[in-house]
Amino acid sequence: MQADALAQVRALDTQLTADPSTLAGVPPAPVATLVIFGAGGDLTKRLLMPALYNLAAAKLLDPAFIVLGVDRVAGDDEVFRGHQGEAIDAFLAQRGSHAAAPEATAWPWLRERLFYLQGDLTDPRTYEAIGWRLEERGRSDPAGGSAVFYLAVADRFFGPIIDHLAEADLLNENGRAFRRAVIEKPFGHDLASAKALNARILKVLDERQIFRIDHFLGKETVQNIMALRFSNGIFEPLWQRDHIDHVQITAAETVGVETRARFYESTGALRDMVPNHMFQLLAMTAMEPPNSFDADAVRTEKAKVVQAIHPLTEAQAVECVVRGQYGAGALGDAALPGYREEPGVAADSRIETYVAMKVGIDNWRWAGVPFYLRTGKRLATRKTEIAIHFKQAPFALFRDTSVEKLVPNILTLRIQPSEGASLQFSAKVPGPVVRLGGVTMEFRYADYFGAVNSTGYETLLYDVFMGDATLFQRADNVEAGWAVVQPVLDAWAAGQG
Repeated sequence: MQADALAQVRALDTQLTADPSTLAGVPPAPVATLVIFGAGGDLTKRLLMPALYNLAAAKLLDPAFIVLGVDRVAGDDEVFRGHQGEAIDAFLAQRGSHAAAPEATAWPWLRERLFYLQGDLTDPRTYEAIGWRLEERGRSDPAGGSAVFYLAVADRFFGPIIDHLAEADLLNENGRAFRRAVIEKPFGHDLASAKALNARILKVLDERQIFRIDHFLGKETVQNIMALRFSNGIFEPLWQRDHIDHVQITAAETVGVETRARFYESTGALRDMVPNHMFQLLAMTAMEPPNSFDADAVRTEKAKVVQAIHPLTEAQAVECVVRGQYGAGALGDAALPGYREEPGVAADSRIETYVAMKVGIDNWRWAGVPFYLRTGKRLATRKTEIAIHFKQAPFALFRDTSVEKLVPNILTLRIQPSEGASLQFSAKVPGPVVRLGGVTMEFRYADYFGAVNSTGYETLLYDVFMGDATLFQRADNVEAGWAVVQPVLDAWAAGQG
């Protein structure tokens, strides 16, 4: 097994479930064909195939499930299976002790369900061949014609692939068979391109058929935040402007751009993280209670929050947003290059690897409460968290004591790497005089529930098969996110900030 393959899997270990037994307890997905466009690419090897392996190990895939990989690279079924087997070897090597004996049959089971179709993604004959295979599967079982089209390709192919699928009549649903499309990010590069892409795919697909995937989120993350807020009477009454001073949302990475310099040079931290990842965390923190956990109910409340973010003026786009690049440094004894020294990065690049911004939400609950968002690469600590800073109690009672200041009350919701929550508050230090010390109450999901740290890419795939769109962005949410950052992009393009 190649060392670089193992390194790639190791870099993504928080996106895949370490122990498939944690996936048990839910019904298996219905029969379907997963058609992967760009099946010879990195995303298929690093994420899709290991996630499918875990679903197979947990027996959550139908016996008639198959994968049809589509790419222009020459190959056949056996070549495709061999390449994906290397990815599984790397995944299992990284997982180590979690590769339990009951999983021994998972890869042979999945391997024989992998098929390959060589074809140009812009050639109508490729889609005719896909249609023929789906029609053949549907003859014996009407539900067998169900298909999920996964666009694991560069974003310039999103629109053309959807158009070709529609022209080949592969998006229409008849009887028991469903047709769904999974679209990777980036979903647009600015507001105009996001609107154009939405308009293009909504001409031929219903919103319920579209799954705009964001691997940053997982069902546990979403439901943990909502459960903590809405199931506890001690939190919800305080969750508003009268009691909260400000909110800080952080997504920090210790890694650099690694092998993604080409992508990053055309994207940057703002486009890569803020309209999607960061605004999703903000929406979950600030949303009103949905009337149920139904996908549309949850996504409607999330969309309302993003739409209520106060539009930035030209001046605010400069004053309320800062950006930067990481410089050269060291990790232990290893020297690390600065961003401009990374392979593939221009020597005079102004692309940001760090961005921080202040936004406000114009609604009754959050009026006047600032939300601070920050994200970046090559930072000191890897963590994703939401810190709720409550307003401080009056200091008057402690004015004539040795207390110099009050410890802030902070509720921190940790998303990764260790899911949990902590609450910081003041307590009297033992002794004859009044002194205050900050103390912290900790809760870790792993301690109480034995939960494995993972964002669960398997969950996202499983939800697509089940038709559950809770974790996927709707068109209005996507466009609302881009609308917030567009003034910033415009200011930077004009040489400001």
